[in-house]
Amino acid sequence: MSPFAALQQETLLATLGIEITEASRERVVATMPVGPRVHQPFGLLHGGASVALAETVASTAAWMNVDQAAEIVVGIEINANHLRAKRDGVVTATATPLHVGRRTQVWDVRIADEEGRLVCASRCTLAVVPRPQSER
Repeated sequence: MSPFAALQQETLLATLGIEITEASRERVVATMPVGPRVHQPFGLLHGGASVALAETVASTAAWMNVDQAAEIVVGIEINANHLRAKRDGVVTATATPLHVGRRTQVWDVRIADEEGRLVCASRCTLAVVPRPQSER
């Protein structure tokens, strides 16, 4: 079982079928099945599902780079370019760092199909903030 499995129960990740398959300070990879659950009305992968996947890997990567006992990360900006339609199968998102600072992080996210063709390119900026006292 993935160390993230317990954290993602009853979350959007579980709803969309997102599974984190690799997580380090330099790279986070996750997969998401493409089917009716993540389609827009015309039977294609919904751009919002791609953005949710992108923010998932970026946020996980940012979290891997902070003092988890004292800090959390929160998304403050994300953009996405949807480059290729996808109807079924699986997409894989890979996050790599553009900037890992004390108070902000910026991650590049590439979402590709099974053949490695780019489906979506995204950039996500996250703030590093103190963990609330009640959670320490």
